[in-house]
Parts: sequence; structure tokens; C-alpha cells
Amino acid sequence: MRKALRWLLALVVLIGTVSTAGVATAAQPEATGTDIKDRLLSIPGMSLIEEKPYPGYRFFVLNYTQPVDHRHPSKGTFQQRITVLHKDVSRPTVFYTGGYSVSTNPGRREPTQIVDGNQVSMEYRFFTPSRPEPADWSKLDIWQAASDQHRIFKALKPLYTKNWISTGGSKGGMTATYYERFYPRDMDGVVAYVAPNDVVNKEDSAYDRFFATVGTEECRDRLNGVQREALVRRAPLEEKYKAYAAENGYTFDTIGSLDRAYEAVVLDYVWGFWQYSTLKDCDQIPADAKNATDDEIWTSVDTISGFSFYTDQGLAPYTPYYYQAGTQLGAPTIHFPHIEKKYIRYGYQPPRNFVPRDIPMTFQPWAMRDVDTWVKHNARQMLFVYGENDPWGAEPFRLGHGARDSYVFTAPGMNHGANVAGLVPDQKAFATARILQWAGVAPAAVQENPAAAKPLARFDAKLDKRDVEREPALRP
Repeated sequence: MRKALRWLLALVVLIGTVSTAGVATAAQPEATGTDIKDRLLSIPGMSLIEEKPYPGYRFFVLNYTQPVDHRHPSKGTFQQRITVLHKDVSRPTVFYTGGYSVSTNPGRREPTQIVDGNQVSMEYRFFTPSRPEPADWSKLDIWQAASDQHRIFKALKPLYTKNWISTGGSKGGMTATYYERFYPRDMDGVVAYVAPNDVVNKEDSAYDRFFATVGTEECRDRLNGVQREALVRRAPLEEKYKAYAAENGYTFDTIGSLDRAYEAVVLDYVWGFWQYSTLKDCDQIPADAKNATDDEIWTSVDTISGFSFYTDQGLAPYTPYYYQAGTQLGAPTIHFPHIEKKYIRYGYQPPRNFVPRDIPMTFQPWAMRDVDTWVKHNARQMLFVYGENDPWGAEPFRLGHGARDSYVFTAPGMNHGANVAGLVPDQKAFATARILQWAGVAPAAVQENPAAAKPLARFDAKLDKRDVEREPALRP
């Protein structure tokens, strides 16, 4: 039934174009030539920003005209940036988003290498430059973003007619899941990496349990010692922070004060370590925090958390994320039993503190409950991959009795960069086989024996970057 409905959707798209007040919707590209660039640019609303060469591919950076409000398409449009890594229209296509801005350099996500396919990447709405002007922040929600993906899929499906798989890591994994929830007939499979699932925003005890047992006691003691010492030495280190801010022109209007920013950076320290580092990196943490110099404490915290992040300049690019965290996604709150209360003035601050006050925010507690319930009872051909030592995996997606051909795997010892390649061998082969099957390119040998599954494309060290990109904590 799923396949039949998908082909019906493709047929409807082929029949013609439905337009509303100048907003272009999907249509069959006109036969203006066989060149892939001509075919892409024949799609209504599609325009070229630039093309960049890469051996074996064509890589395009494009703008696509989207309605600001998919419920009322006549009320304005904006240009959404996407990229297309084109291999061949006879290959399957992977639809990727990181949930933030999009890279304008060629890159191949793990499922794209596995299926040896094309890749379409989408910049999430309201991340610059894909932001309506003026910005109506009420139109930044998970349904509107899923509808962005749906329109892009409808526009490109007549060109890329083979199977499609959506994917993303972290907030991108969340995005792929929400897209599937709202448009379950679009994709042939979903691969969601390290996707947090904060179902009940005010119940975060899972994170406290995670930090009480992650790694080794020695490593936890080192990290906790540095974090506590940074608050004990608040006065001298804040003087250093003032000088650092003045030298770089940093300001603190959004969060409210340098003091609030300082504590936020310090409280992110332990989380940031486990998000981006592994157990072997514990050797880089001062072993005796009480006898470490101020510079050693500062450097360790700055390296992991980043003192620039909670400045106005550091927060500004991530306003859309914190807006969503404070309206729908939720945000974790953890406790610090190793630090006396007298040293903590603010605790984990809510997303509201990281968004300019002229942007209104109201939390919608039903949004994540709806997605969680849907996944448990309706997941079809979905794969969730988590890292054993990643804090964001403390509240994962779980599958219920209604799920079909869907799986949750955890990569041992891995952080926020967990992937299929990091799974134990039998799970790695099984997950690879399912992805190949969903993409419609599983060789006969793999169909007979999933243990034989491996990526169809060779690993390319430049194209297939696997290391998690270090970003300022705390965000997925």
C-alpha cells in the first residue's frame, strides 16, 4: 500500500502544477535539455546560486521559493537554500538536513555512501540566509519545516524517480523523524542519527542518571573537579572573561549579563565533553583541578564549552534553534550534585534566555508527545542510531508494538557522531542491508544474506567526513 500511494503521489505531481498566488509548486521539469542543471532549473521556483565541481558528481547550490506559511501560501514567500549532489537519476536519492544551516561544499552523508546515490540537502527555515523578511517567528515550527521538505521532494521526485531515504544527525535526525510523522508517504526509509526525544520537557531525570554512570569514575571525577573549580574561582576567571570579551567586541544583551554567560559556559562543560569527546580524551582534562592554574582551568573550559558562545555574537546564529527548543522541542535541565548550591546562581537556563526578548515564545507541550506517540505506533522503515556516551541519547526514540521494520541501535563508546559504521558488526551489517533494501538497491547476495551487506560506494576521505563537527554546547 505504501508503495502504491507513493507512486500515486508521483503520478499526481506529473499531471500538472497547482499554484497559489504566485507560489510555485511541484511540476514535471520541461524538456529543456538533458543536462541535469537545465532540468533542475526548469523546476518552477528553482534558481542557481553556484555550481562546484567534484569528481564523479555535479554539485549545485540552489534557492527554492517556499511559502512562509504552508497553510496560507498566498501570504508571502522566501528563498530556501538547498544543495544537490547529483550522481545519476537512475540512482536512489538521500534527503539530508542537519536542522541548521546547509554546507555549500560537496559532502556525502553515510546513507548516501551506502546506497551510492544522489543527495539533496536542505537548509532549515529561519537559519540565514533562508529566513523570511520580515521574520514571523510563529511560522517556525516542525510542521512548517516538514512541509518545506515535502514541497522540495514533490519538486524533485519527477526528476529523481527512484527510491528516497531521509536522514539527518542530531537536530537533523529529529527533523527527519518529524518529516516522516507529517508526510509518511514521501520517503521509502528514514535513518535518524542521535535524535533526542524530549517527550516531557520538565522530566529530565534520565540525563542525571546518564551523567552519574557515563565513562569511568576517574574521568567523571576529573570533569566534575574542573567544572566545580571554575565556579569556585568565579571572580578571577570572570575578570579574564571581561578582558576576553572587550578584546573581541563581545556583548551580553540577550542572556543578560557576563555573569550569566560565564555560568552557562561552565555548566555546559561536562555535557560538552561527552557530546564531542570520547573516553580516551579524559587524559587531556586536568587531573588535580584544585591545584591547577587559572589558565589551565580557563583553557579546559574554553576548549570544550567555548567562552564565546553565550555572547550576543555567539548566540545569534542559533536563535532559530533556541526558539524551537523553547516552543516545541524542549530542552534538558540537569543537576550538579558535585557542586555546592552556593556556587550556582542560575542553574541550567531555559531557552527563553537565549532568544532576544522582542521575539515572543510560548511552549507547546503536546508537540513532542504527538511525535513520540506516532513513532511508537506507526514507525515504518525507520532506523535510529545513538551513541552510548552521548548525553543527547539519554532520552531516545523508542518503538512500540505498532512499529514495523524499524530499529533502534546504540554504537558502543561513541559520542554525538555515532553512525552505522560504529555499530557492532552484526548490527552494522543488518542496518546496512535494511538501508540498501529501502533504497531499492540491495544486491541479490545481500537479500539472501544480510550479513554480506556493505556500502556500495567506496569511502572518500574528503567527501565522507565522519567525525562529529564540534559546535558550541548546549544544543543538539
